[in-house]
Amino acid sequence: MNQSLEKPLFPPYLALLIGVIAISSSAIFVKLSDAPAPIIATYRLIFSVLLTLPFLFWNRGALAEIGKMSKKVWLLCILSGAFLASHFLLWFESLNYTSVASSTVLVTLQPLFAFIGGYFFFGEKVRFLALSGGLLAIAGSFVIGWGDFQVGGMALWGDFLALMGAVTVTGYWLVGQYVRQHMSSFAYTIVVYTATSVILVAYDLALGYSLVGYPAADWGWFFCLALFPTLLGHSIFNWIIKWLNTTTISMGILGEPIGTAILAYFILGEVVTPPQWIGGLIIIAGIYVFIRFNQPAKGVSSIEQATGEPKKLA
Repeated sequence: MNQSLEKPLFPPYLALLIGVIAISSSAIFVKLSDAPAPIIATYRLIFSVLLTLPFLFWNRGALAEIGKMSKKVWLLCILSGAFLASHFLLWFESLNYTSVASSTVLVTLQPLFAFIGGYFFFGEKVRFLALSGGLLAIAGSFVIGWGDFQVGGMALWGDFLALMGAVTVTGYWLVGQYVRQHMSSFAYTIVVYTATSVILVAYDLALGYSLVGYPAADWGWFFCLALFPTLLGHSIFNWIIKWLNTTTISMGILGEPIGTAILAYFILGEVVTPPQWIGGLIIIAGIYVFIRFNQPAKGVSSIEQATGEPKKLA
């Protein structure tokens, strides 16, 4: 059931880069769809589960692992799914009130919350130089979105929703950092995505959103959201969080505004401004400094790395 932490089959930092490139498409697909934000989030996760489900029946080990999950693991996975559902609802809704740049910059401020959560839940301490790199990358994000931030009215509400999206996704990563020390990536991912889908469907029904009747183009965007930013983005992060902690993944995700700005230029026709170029270079420099001087994950991960054996969840 448990996997060794000694050596991953694929370089985690390279996987992180691939995942960041994939999630950069998320805001673009959301903008292209005319469906309500909760519906976009719902079908993004439903399609992700449907695309993953066939592999579950080929992976008998994961199927057996899910069957043996304890009540505590189930509750943690449901909590993780609730955080992920809240993140998507808040972020997608924010795009209806504020710009892509503003929303993406705010929702990628996850490291601020990851620093705090990592310290309190895992005893992680960030070296001064690594912290300086993290703050530099965050400053680069603000440089990208500075000229696009709107103050007052509904734009301010959209910015608040995006910031809350950063808080909830950090909760998702923190729960995942703990649970993934004791579960395989595949089993964890499909259980959490299924829990997220159920929560989102319940939310839609409670608020009276229709689950059918959307144009063919919207269904295509739902599928793209499932395939690219979810399966090739979030699922990759679920895998590498066994070796890279929440703070490191959150730092990597700060590169998302760069990819989003490039895609927005080619797909939405948005101009890449000088502040976006400058901010992008600052983010890259900050991420490099952080990764270069960051310590390995503390707490649960460090104990298991020292012993070579993951501790089982009761």
